[in-house]
Amino acid sequence: MQTTLKHPVQCQGTGLHGGRPATLHLLPAEANTGIHLQRLDRAGTPPFRLTPDCIISSPLATVASSPLTADLTVATVEHLMAALHACGIDNLLIQSDGPELPILDGCSRTFMSLLDDAGTVSLSVPRRSVSILRPVHVTGRDGARASLLPGTSDALELSLSIDFPAPAIGKQTCAIRLSRQTFETELASCRTFVNHQDIAALQAQGLALGGSLENALVIQHDRILNPGGLRYDNECARHKMLDTVGDLYCAGYRLSGRFEGHRTGHALNNQLLRALFSSPENWQFSDGSVSVLPRPA
Repeated sequence: MQTTLKHPVQCQGTGLHGGRPATLHLLPAEANTGIHLQRLDRAGTPPFRLTPDCIISSPLATVASSPLTADLTVATVEHLMAALHACGIDNLLIQSDGPELPILDGCSRTFMSLLDDAGTVSLSVPRRSVSILRPVHVTGRDGARASLLPGTSDALELSLSIDFPAPAIGKQTCAIRLSRQTFETELASCRTFVNHQDIAALQAQGLALGGSLENALVIQHDRILNPGGLRYDNECARHKMLDTVGDLYCAGYRLSGRFEGHRTGHALNNQLLRALFSSPENWQFSDGSVSVLPRPA
């Protein structure tokens, strides 16, 4: 059955890129409403439903843009979306008091604790998932690629690889069959990462202004600058998979199938979702209903 939160919950933190204080409210929602976003600082602007078409291109974060209100965006939603997928939340109203969600610990661990504090409740409507019917492939720059393929079960299976010039990262791989348990134990605590040499340039562009060793893994050539070092040998690949779980849940539904990616990122993950939903021959709802996504309004 579909779920939502049992109780409203909120948290405060700092936006990773803007560096400004950010407050997040998560509220229960009715069945079949999906995930909605609302900016509280923009008086009178209605919530909008999150769909793949709402995501605008951004290399460093997943940014949702309202189709109802010009220039209204909510950035850095991927870590929360990954936690919502893992915790099985189908319907939710996400309210933000600014243009960016708080980065918190740079991963999904705190978001999962927040959702556990709120609790979940089952609704009286069956859950629909999206089944992949035929392979869908997209490619990006420098050999980046991503695919969605039919699976052998109702689960989402993911595998990806990354390749970075910094020796502390290098070539890494990660593979997982997604469940609440595997996400919590293998992905949720894996932090976003950045090359130390890129920080000055990012901040000159008004990005990464809220980053710190408390919420990001900082790599300097062959060294990890964070006290305590890595949480996993392949923490960077695991974080890329965490991001991918969140990006794919921007479909508004769980996916049943296989994801394969190499050097993929937020923009390419969204391109993959758009390619998937571009034809009803690519997918179907698990209950056999008409293969048409809800409008974002």
